[in-house]
Amino acid sequence: MAELELKAERAPAAERGPLFFIGAASLLLAMFVESLAVIGRHIGVPLLGALEIIQACILLLASAAMLATTLNDSHARVTLLLSRVDERWQARLRTFADALSALFFISLAAGALWVTIEVWNDHEASELLGIPFRPLRIISFIAAGAIALVFLRELWRSLRGRA
Repeated sequence: MAELELKAERAPAAERGPLFFIGAASLLLAMFVESLAVIGRHIGVPLLGALEIIQACILLLASAAMLATTLNDSHARVTLLLSRVDERWQARLRTFADALSALFFISLAAGALWVTIEVWNDHEASELLGIPFRPLRIISFIAAGAIALVFLRELWRSLRGRA
């Protein structure tokens, strides 16, 4: 059976950085808006645009969570293969995983940047509330780029440590 390696340590509130609070505030806002939308539907006063607000909150929440998880090296790992090889191969496989992760997030950042540049002069906005997409696209580019940089840093450290 595959083992799942999770770091369950919780940082004290004083050590939590701004990413935690951005993600928490986004989650609270999304929950509040959805609660209002559900109550509104039941009393006959729907909250128009709730989905658009929630989608923007989820972008902030997911971006903050992925970056914080990457910075803290807290990704879940299946150790099915790692537990069966020696330390040298474990280091090689972790380096390979860092390289693939860096390539993946570099591709995401490049795609986000490409689309952002492509539609920069268009006024893209959500249909009901008119939430502009440009800042959301910039956030997704910055988040993917930052995560790619963290994986590149780890790749550099592992390659330099092995040399």
